[in-house]
Formats: sequence, structure tokens, C-alpha cells
Amino acid sequence: ARGPKKHLKRLNAPKSWMLDKLGGVYAPRPSTGPHKLRECLPLVIFLRNRLKYALTNCEVTKIVMQRLIKVDGKVRTDPNYPAGFM
Repeated sequence: ARGPKKHLKRLNAPKSWMLDKLGGVYAPRPSTGPHKLRECLPLVIFLRNRLKYALTNCEVTKIVMQRLIKVDGKVRTDPNYPAGFM
């Protein structure tokens, strides 16, 4: 129990993420950033589940590491970056 929590179960994920219940055990936990856990959406979920740019977490990581994604005018290379709702 030392340090911050690094895991997030799907059933404990915010309902605003609209994850299916049986799609696995874990959900991507947003890294610390400008938005709270309940008021953000990790880039992984945004790119994979909403925009359908990738099928897996590995593909999302490759897209992000190519420095193709900008959030608030800055390139973001963290796949779990917490993007706030607009």
C-alpha cells in the first residue's frame, strides 16, 4: 500500500467512460495531471473506444509515441494522459 494506486478495475471506472462491463478486468488508470480521475478521459480510451483509431492498447501507445496527438496545443506522449471534458 505504498505510493499511489496504479490499477483501476473496470467496475470502479467512472460511468462517463462508458466501458462495457465484460470487456476485461482492468481499465486504464489516468496518470496524474490537470484533471481529476472522475472528470477526465484517458487518451487510451479516447483513441481506442471513441474514435476507433486503434484496436489495442499497444497500437494506441505506438500512435502516441509517434508524437501525432496534441492536447491543448502540446504534443502528449503519455497514453494515460487525462484529457478533460469540454
